[in-house]
Amino acid sequence: MTNEGPRAGTSRRVEDLRLAGLTKVFGDQRAVDELSITIAAGSFFALLGASGCGKTTTLRMIAGLEEPTSGQVFIGDKDITELRAFQRPVNTVFQSYALFPHLDIFENVAFGLRRRGIKHVDAAVGQMLELVELSSLARRKPSQLSGGQQQRVAVARALINEPDVLLLDEPLGALDLKLRRQMQIELKRIQSEVGTTFVHVTHDQEEAMTMADTVAVMHAGRIEQLGHPADVYETPRTVFVANFLGQSNLIVGEKIQGGESVEVNAHGVRFTMPGSRNFAPGSQLVVGVRPEKMIVLDLADAGRIPSGQNTLHGTVTDVSYTGVSTQYLVLTAWGQQVIAFEQNSIVGDRCAVGDPVVLHWSPQHTFGLDPAGGLSSGIDPSVLALESDAEA
Repeated sequence: MTNEGPRAGTSRRVEDLRLAGLTKVFGDQRAVDELSITIAAGSFFALLGASGCGKTTTLRMIAGLEEPTSGQVFIGDKDITELRAFQRPVNTVFQSYALFPHLDIFENVAFGLRRRGIKHVDAAVGQMLELVELSSLARRKPSQLSGGQQQRVAVARALINEPDVLLLDEPLGALDLKLRRQMQIELKRIQSEVGTTFVHVTHDQEEAMTMADTVAVMHAGRIEQLGHPADVYETPRTVFVANFLGQSNLIVGEKIQGGESVEVNAHGVRFTMPGSRNFAPGSQLVVGVRPEKMIVLDLADAGRIPSGQNTLHGTVTDVSYTGVSTQYLVLTAWGQQVIAFEQNSIVGDRCAVGDPVVLHWSPQHTFGLDPAGGLSSGIDPSVLALESDAEA
């Protein structure tokens, strides 16, 4: 029996990662609050949230770098909560890469195998470098590589140990925007090829939406909503998710009819939505719609609006041309600003500041939320401060 290293892409059984009541308390602060989720084997899972929400603490408890106050971590049926970090079938890739500067790329990737006493590493390292498309740079030092290339080395060094779970802690945070987008595609490709469970912690919404099979939006130590990125975005279930993941127009109203079709009166305007998209427990609710679902028309074109659409009248207060789309700010009769995005499909066909307009959108794109947490829940405090200064 030869003592050979693993081969990249070998088929092996991958099991679910399960967190059961996982909790971490620092002093009087519950950083992670009884978190119970199952992360499917072989999936790309993203923990998405703002700084301080508990996502990195969760990752560190999975890795064995932080001891839980209570709760358990399982891989399959095996409880790994009490195992030390090096005993767990888990590897972590950090934002800092943590490559060995004195070793070339080949030896950086081979490090884990050599540490385990594996002598024949050439085939395994070669296949892993091929996977991350760095075979031609095997004998360069980390300082001779770009940030994106260094990140791929860090991923290769972790994957060559064939972990059941690869943890990625803000891995693309140090890269510029263009390179970050390229690496999002690369990481997803690598994950698809190796089939290892990836758990990716990030505060970047686009990153999570682009890469993950499942997104968990985390807030104050708990999961606000979990699901496929498109489902979470299209159907947010809380004000926090509606605000944190993208942008939403939120209008406070009162339910006047329930059932399969919910009707709401908000400031004298009637809106309709499917009952399945109303998540408010009582009669008071927040009517929500994403800006890109709204169509902006001059009043002269109001007759073109299909029957059954939700409509809203207002006055344009700002127009921002962004190339792909035009962003409109529209002031309603009751003094609320709403935002609408329109694709620039027709050159020069834009409304101007001061124009009276009518917005319309499908009831199927409308959702109802519980107003208890306030309309600003999930909005970056710095954005709120800027809006406050602008109004002043």
